[in-house]
Amino acid sequence: MADIPGYIHPTADVETGAEIGAGTRIWQHAQVRAYAAVGEQCNIGKGVYIDTRVRIGSRVKIQNYVSLFEGVTVEDGVFIGPHVCFTNDLFPRAITPAGTLKDAHDWKISPTSVGYGASIGAGAVIVCGITIGAYALVGAGSVVTKDVAPYTLVFGNPAYQHGFVCKCAHPLSKLKHMDGYIEGWCTSCQMQYQVETFF
Repeated sequence: MADIPGYIHPTADVETGAEIGAGTRIWQHAQVRAYAAVGEQCNIGKGVYIDTRVRIGSRVKIQNYVSLFEGVTVEDGVFIGPHVCFTNDLFPRAITPAGTLKDAHDWKISPTSVGYGASIGAGAVIVCGITIGAYALVGAGSVVTKDVAPYTLVFGNPAYQHGFVCKCAHPLSKLKHMDGYIEGWCTSCQMQYQVETFF
């Protein structure tokens, strides 16, 4: 596979101290804060905000106007659709109980993790403190408030499970529920699966 050339658009703001992997492309008006890390061969769309200390793996595609705030970790091969928002504080306030404006030291970050190969549809809101498992699929417009198991399809507000998906993202059929896992068949790529239903 030929090396993909890296590119940072002139209007993008990549702060000193941010780590950008080889072959990653960062498009118009994106902002990558200091101490964030973006892996190799990623595509960072227009207007994406990547906060300080966010960790993003390699071959990740982040569509336009996604917001990833401190505490988010994204593993390799993840797709994040446009306008997805990751939160990072379960009890947000602009001010302290005394009425003074909060600063960075007043926030309590609740970490969020997105597993290998997972996909998050457009406009989803990911409430902090959860884990989205490998190859999980979050439907567009969902509000995700709890952990999502690997290969699980979730959608809705709040999001809940509607089935299981293949690595190709198509739904699994012919499901058989076993002790701690399910068996399923992908009619798109003709693969048989045994998927654990827990982390």
